[in-house]
Amino acid sequence: MHKDDCFEFGKITKTHGLKGEVLFFLDVDDPSKYEGIDAVFIERRGNLVPFFLEYLSLHNNRYIAKFEDIDTIEDAEALKDAQLFLPMSALPKLPEGQFYYHDIVDFKVVDQNLGELGTVSKIYTNSAQDILEMEYKGKEVLIPISDDIILTAELDNKVLNTNLPEGLLDIYME
Repeated sequence: MHKDDCFEFGKITKTHGLKGEVLFFLDVDDPSKYEGIDAVFIERRGNLVPFFLEYLSLHNNRYIAKFEDIDTIEDAEALKDAQLFLPMSALPKLPEGQFYYHDIVDFKVVDQNLGELGTVSKIYTNSAQDILEMEYKGKEVLIPISDDIILTAELDNKVLNTNLPEGLLDIYME
């Protein structure tokens, strides 16, 4: 399995108990859609390695997991801070008009007032505001991701329709 064929599912934050259990932070909108998964991929020495779950359960808003063949706190400690990946095929289908961020990389950005602007190059996620990066006239432009700004995504045509706030592009052109 290659990293390009996967999405980041979460992260192991710390060990739990003495018998190889770990705590997960899941970086997904609805963790309940992943109940019943039996394996995750963890990057080891540049390769994604499958780790099979004995169980994954929710306790006090935290996910506790136990992997096969990880039976001691020392084994679990070696997995601390590891990123977890799942194959793209494990992503739930989205309702019409919604998209995953990885879907819109390389989409053309077309503003309803300014026309075609550039191409989405990256997506940044953080707790304050998710942002997409686009190159416009040789400059990096950051656009907040919100329903008021990102109007629609035409997945078949690879077009992201926007309504940019007045003056946003001017900030980057100075």
